[in-house]
Amino acid sequence: MSYTPPAPATRAAMIERVKFNADGLITAIAQQHDSGEVLMLAWMNAEALDETLRTGRVCYFSRSRNGLWRKGETSGQVQTLVDARLDCDRDAVLLLVDQKGVACHTGRRSCFYNALRPEGIVEITQPEVAAETLYGKG
Repeated sequence: MSYTPPAPATRAAMIERVKFNADGLITAIAQQHDSGEVLMLAWMNAEALDETLRTGRVCYFSRSRNGLWRKGETSGQVQTLVDARLDCDRDAVLLLVDQKGVACHTGRRSCFYNALRPEGIVEITQPEVAAETLYGKG
């Protein structure tokens, strides 16, 4: 399944209907399109959502850097958009993606690796790639 970007006017009309929060952000959940695996949660502003819909390469808004963050620009672990869906309130977006490599900055496939179990918080997956390898640190 390949992504087809909407026309500029259609894209603008869609983004106008999104309910961004007081900071101009919307919660974005990335899910692997074919397996259903939830990969990560991040934020998007209107510019990030527009770029994602226009290019098909997922772009987020980094609150810590206060700017756009194109997934994989440093690590090479790119997310390609397959489909995007708003929830019923239009205040959260589900991004069905094709994830190249790992999604988490810790080197794990998914950011959701801390399970809440009777014995406490348990890490249920190990990193597939060292963070130093992903980001050239160390």
